[in-house]
Amino acid sequence: MQPEQSKSISFPLLGAMLALIGTMVASPISAQPYPSRQIQLVVAYPQGGTGEIVGRPLAEKLSASLGQPVNLEYRPGGSGAVGTQSVARAAPDGYTLLLGQTGELVINRYLVRDLGYDSDRDFRPVALVARIPLALVVKADAPFSTVDDLLKAARASRRGLTFSSGGPGTTGQFSAELLRLRSAARLNHVPSDGAAAALKAVIEGQVDFYFAPLPLALPEVRAGKLKILAVSLPRRSLAVPTVPTMIESGFRNFTLSAWVSVLAPRNTPTDIVNRLNFAINQALAQPDLRERVIADGADIDPMSPEQVGSFIRSEAIEYRNVITDEFCSRFGYGGCAGYNAYE
Repeated sequence: MQPEQSKSISFPLLGAMLALIGTMVASPISAQPYPSRQIQLVVAYPQGGTGEIVGRPLAEKLSASLGQPVNLEYRPGGSGAVGTQSVARAAPDGYTLLLGQTGELVINRYLVRDLGYDSDRDFRPVALVARIPLALVVKADAPFSTVDDLLKAARASRRGLTFSSGGPGTTGQFSAELLRLRSAARLNHVPSDGAAAALKAVIEGQVDFYFAPLPLALPEVRAGKLKILAVSLPRRSLAVPTVPTMIESGFRNFTLSAWVSVLAPRNTPTDIVNRLNFAINQALAQPDLRERVIADGADIDPMSPEQVGSFIRSEAIEYRNVITDEFCSRFGYGGCAGYNAYE
């Protein structure tokens, strides 16, 4: 019987051995520092828009500082809802992030029913990349030199004027609809598939104007294809200091703007969020990137993750404050989906 007894292993010893084996197997994985592989930065709109203009140079800097590829991935559809929803459902491991913009994170909550995500609940704010002024642009040879000229032409025409946008619920449509309400002029929406297509529609004369992200519009302005009538900022843009603001053009409190942020899925570990925040703010502080972004007409305002969360909530309230019953009924949705969200 002695040989048989020598083959047996006590349960405490077996448990210790299994624990040791488990540690040996798991340790190479758990010990890997973040990041250890490619990071996807999801843009919820088509290529050629603000997300690409701001996001591509940022991704290049992050790839260098993090030591892993950071790639832009375009997932357009549903006014930004498709790509945003995909990130909300992604694994909270820091490898799928959202390059989030004003439309999908703030405006959609009021205008689109059944989004499939909650901007506040389903994400962890990481960093604010840039604030983007909106520029009211017209074709270079258009017979308008001021916003007043444009509105006079709209009132004089039985059909009114047309404006483009990157899609329903985007800042381009939102701003033009607000101008329509404030001016009582006949302005008709012609949506495009993304901001780049909306800008092209103005250049080709298919529509009369567009509230375009300034970084997207500036190259075409400098090329002589477009001109800017006004910017929607509290003060003039350093990139185009001779262009008046919408306030100077006679529209009090018309200071809507867009912005680009980075968000992670809910439950992403705090150490990963902080690591990304540090890397992004460090990249934005580098003179070449900072000067490039500012020259393109955007503003850089580094924030902590907590400050980004507060900023997005305050922006939601700001947009909510300019939405009226009339705005909702005329916006084309038959009413705002989340109209009472912040009452």
